[in-house]
Amino acid sequence: MIHDPEKLRDRAATALLAARTRTQALTTCVDEPDLTAQHSPLMSPLVWDLAHIGNQEEQWLMRAVGGLEALRPEIDSVYDAFEHPRAERPSLPLLAPAEAHNYVAEVRGRVLDVLEKTPLRGDRLVEQAFAFGMVAQHEQQHDETMLITHQLRRGPAALTAPPPPDTADGTVGPEVLVPAGHFTMGTSREPWALDNERPAHHRLLPAFRIDTMPVSNAAYQWFIEDGGYRESRWWAPEGWRMVCEHHLEAPLFWRREGSGWVRRSFGVTEPVAPEEPVLHVSWYEADAYARWAGRRLPSEAEWEKAARWDPRTGYSRRYPWGDEDPGPEHANLGQRHLRPAPVGSYPEGQSPLGVRQLIGDVWEWTSGDFLPYPGFQAFPYAEYSEVFFGGPYKVLRGGSFAVDPVACRGTFRNWDLPVRRQIFAGFRTARDAGPEDA
Repeated sequence: MIHDPEKLRDRAATALLAARTRTQALTTCVDEPDLTAQHSPLMSPLVWDLAHIGNQEEQWLMRAVGGLEALRPEIDSVYDAFEHPRAERPSLPLLAPAEAHNYVAEVRGRVLDVLEKTPLRGDRLVEQAFAFGMVAQHEQQHDETMLITHQLRRGPAALTAPPPPDTADGTVGPEVLVPAGHFTMGTSREPWALDNERPAHHRLLPAFRIDTMPVSNAAYQWFIEDGGYRESRWWAPEGWRMVCEHHLEAPLFWRREGSGWVRRSFGVTEPVAPEEPVLHVSWYEADAYARWAGRRLPSEAEWEKAARWDPRTGYSRRYPWGDEDPGPEHANLGQRHLRPAPVGSYPEGQSPLGVRQLIGDVWEWTSGDFLPYPGFQAFPYAEYSEVFFGGPYKVLRGGSFAVDPVACRGTFRNWDLPVRRQIFAGFRTARDAGPEDA
């Protein structure tokens, strides 16, 4: 907790500035036709995301927090994500790119004035600058969405970044034992945690074993070459229908070339890197691989215990490495790189049990459905989480290379449909503990 109002303002302003810098980079690296085009029916035009970011900021920070008069009330419905499915958004009366840029800049100027004048205490919406943190996280989440659109976009590369460091040291085994017992899941203390991460509660889990690293491209290729996409016995019925209907034979963006595989990554075609975590696989593909390997996907609670629980203290950390904010030595976050690091990297970011890359690199599918925690309360609006509970959504944990640290922590929960492949998702596997572990 930060108790100095000026430090809170600095933290909020820094988070907002970082998000806007990234948004500008993602929307100024291509020309106007690419901004207004819909590169996939699964995604919005980039210019819709840009103005939606500004509209959410106007509604929550200018109006709800600052009490200011609406700047562009006539566009609220245009940029309402629940009112218009993504496939329909190109037909809406969207702001043109230049107008959208001017709009978000004008909103931000007024929001910074609101931040300067708002007492960051008392009201739950502004306590610990929560609303400002929520809006910064929202913008970063849309920045990741826009990065997905860039990956789906055809044409030459528009983005560049250095490769991540290979810090794998070969000292970790394939799996670790997580002992049976209670741990604290979720949080009631993290100031900018969102409603679905709350409240903290105790969970009792039996002992289990979990991979120390995400599943690699090399390991996933063994599944492919062993006929994994040709045998229904490994697949959930809905997943097998997806494989048959779409003639799937590998992760999205892969294709055979000669005796090997190549992939398309942000406009560049390159050989699949065997040492990197597998990427762009659906929940069904992750589940099928786990079955083929004689294992299973970890539950959400298992994933979080492996990531946060310290057996020495019994305390659940904010992050696998401790309570301090992520640094570049801990995890591959924030679009510093445009790919995951080799499996086994980031030893300084490992959990107390020795599990690596739980934060960053790839979102990790878990077995669990997206459900509320005991004592859940929607805040500040039901549409963020509550409307998705109990549906077909599966939970992903840990974040990817495309996630900013402000929108990623040990308690952060993401969710998506089990068919989704365009997201930056991979997985690791788990198994029940055996008699030898008693």
